[in-house]
Amino acid sequence: MTSTKPTSLSVNLNKVALVRNTRHLGIPSVTRAATLCLQAGADGITVHPRPDERHIRAADVPELARLLQAWPGREFNVEGNPFHNLMDCARELLARQLPLHQLTFVPDSEGQFTSDHGWNFPADAQRLRPLIAQAHGWGVRVSLFMDAEATAMAAAKAVGADRVELYTEPYAAAWGTPRQVAELRRFAGAAQAALDAGLGVNAGHDLNRDNLGEFLRQVPGVAEVSIGHALIADALEMGYAATVADYLRCMARGRP
Repeated sequence: MTSTKPTSLSVNLNKVALVRNTRHLGIPSVTRAATLCLQAGADGITVHPRPDERHIRAADVPELARLLQAWPGREFNVEGNPFHNLMDCARELLARQLPLHQLTFVPDSEGQFTSDHGWNFPADAQRLRPLIAQAHGWGVRVSLFMDAEATAMAAAKAVGADRVELYTEPYAAAWGTPRQVAELRRFAGAAQAALDAGLGVNAGHDLNRDNLGEFLRQVPGVAEVSIGHALIADALEMGYAATVADYLRCMARGRP
């Protein structure tokens, strides 16, 4: 069944932290950026604290979680590799009784430039299953970062995932080319397979104001999009409030 609920916008703040980390002045502030995005109507905040702390640092995670306490109904999504530092970040939040709504498991290496592929089934199934169960024991939803392969969705459900996040870079790269229609068809098929398996559907990577609306029109049941690089780049020119508002307009136009 295709969901009729509005798609949520989660703003990824990694690039704000990347700029901040080039100096020792604490600006731009990650928590201030989060506040402005939430005030503008963003549904949640996403961070990806990698082990090398090249953008989001471990100390940023509880600070942002404390901020989210003042925003009931908004979600905090922390993504990363559960075999690196992700579970430690989650454990610290829970120990402090701070909010954590979703863990997005991403299979990137420690020095990887950016996330560029999803989990592989059945190869990754046995090692993911206990970590998903651990997150569920904490009361936290788990989303698996996945390539848009319809045949893998039942396997993601079988290991206990609540959602999948479709890795959308191939769609973004095909935007405006003859491959666009085929990529949209592939993503729509993967999303429908996920829904049929009982999974929620998230999406992210290289989505922007140009390609987002068409993606949401063609791909069924997208519960959440996580957008960072393009949104923060737009905010450099337009400001956080105007940028978030424009993404929300694009999403509203894209809903079936």
